[in-house]
Amino acid sequence: MKSTDLVATGECRFELPPQGAMRVPAVFFASPGLVQQLEDKVLEQAANVACLPGIVRASLAMPDAHWGYGFPIGGVAAFDPERGGIISVGGIGYDISCGVRSMHTSLHRSQIEPHLEQLTELLFQRIPAGVGSKGAITLNNKQLDQLLTQGASWAVGQGYGWPDDLANIEDNGRVCGANPDKVSSQAKERQYRQMGTLGSGNHYLEIQVVDTVYDQTAAKAFGLTVDDVLVSIHCGSRALGHQIGTDYLQILGRAAARYGLILPERELVCAPIRSPEGQDFYQAMACGINCALANRQILTHLVREAFAFLLPEAFLPLIYDVSHNTCKIEEHAVQGRRVPLYVHRKGATRAFGPGHPEIPAHYREVGQPVLIGGTMGSHSYILAGNKAGEDLAWSSACHGAGRSMSRKKALKRWKGQSVINDLARQGIILRAASKRGVAEEAPLAYKNVDEVVESTHRAGLARKVARVSPLACIKG
Repeated sequence: MKSTDLVATGECRFELPPQGAMRVPAVFFASPGLVQQLEDKVLEQAANVACLPGIVRASLAMPDAHWGYGFPIGGVAAFDPERGGIISVGGIGYDISCGVRSMHTSLHRSQIEPHLEQLTELLFQRIPAGVGSKGAITLNNKQLDQLLTQGASWAVGQGYGWPDDLANIEDNGRVCGANPDKVSSQAKERQYRQMGTLGSGNHYLEIQVVDTVYDQTAAKAFGLTVDDVLVSIHCGSRALGHQIGTDYLQILGRAAARYGLILPERELVCAPIRSPEGQDFYQAMACGINCALANRQILTHLVREAFAFLLPEAFLPLIYDVSHNTCKIEEHAVQGRRVPLYVHRKGATRAFGPGHPEIPAHYREVGQPVLIGGTMGSHSYILAGNKAGEDLAWSSACHGAGRSMSRKKALKRWKGQSVINDLARQGIILRAASKRGVAEEAPLAYKNVDEVVESTHRAGLARKVARVSPLACIKG
């Protein structure tokens, strides 16, 4: 399959009509330029997803789509349990509930710049980052089970953050249906010392400044004006989420064979939603979501402590926290009636439009905040969900820039120190646990986030509210 096989069906919308075993079309939201950059493997993966039982309407790919495991990263698909729908590890990813959280600081650029280097160093010292990093918190099995059930509300109850934070977190900081008994002892053991850690790869903590406002009404609702300083955190469920994915890849692989599922690609192992295996995975995955929400809540507390130490006049309310590696049970309109669907978003962000009851009341008129992370050397964005996005893409949007180059190729092209030096010349401070990791995450290894977000905006998935630029970044 080639990008030339796609048919333009609307602004920044292209379609691969059903062929072979495809039950539905594959739809790609992207500008013509981004379509030309699509890897053939991404088209193949999106087409393979369209073959899965119970898929509704279409297999979708966001503007930042790139090659992943089973599903493309940037892939979205909804499955109907009444029509034999499935649940898939590859449709969620190993970093369950990886997501972005953004906070205000109540400071302006001129107030923070004199302290920026010292603040960055303080955050780097206080927030563990890197492969296998361990935090100061050690949990026992009972505490971890409580965390996996209660999510960010558990963290707040332990003194990590403020009760007001919960209203500004997707699902109020806790997804229902979690069952710690469905999580292996190995997954739990890997997590006892990893709460309050950033991790590695593309995870980061970034101090940012608002440089452009596009939508004054939504920006006012989100509390954003030009020159405001924000802090954003991008991380997930750490080792626990990865182990859940590893464990259930094997379990669902056996289940797929047992239920006679014919899969176009072995990486798409799955089980019927209503099967015991499918329900077990959903309950374990919900634990992974709660783990990630609690982790970002603890990191928020650590960030606030660092600011309070150096800049006591700062006040850091939470703007929003939203995940982009999940499967959620959501009601959506299908053929004129609302039905519960299992919406898989892998590298795609939930983006509910104005009026949706799950949006915090203070944002409901303008739509859900949609947080889009860029690279260490590029812009990030805050968008707002559109009502039309429900019909277009199950209320989904992009999640970042999207890789244009593998980590292996990036390592061959860049050295970590050269990337650090390049960023310094742009006035961006970088602290990292690994120079290898810096090279793997070189900004030019990613697509142009401005074009990705513009495509998201023009396609009607979500609209631009504000653009932010990095001042300092902490990487694993």
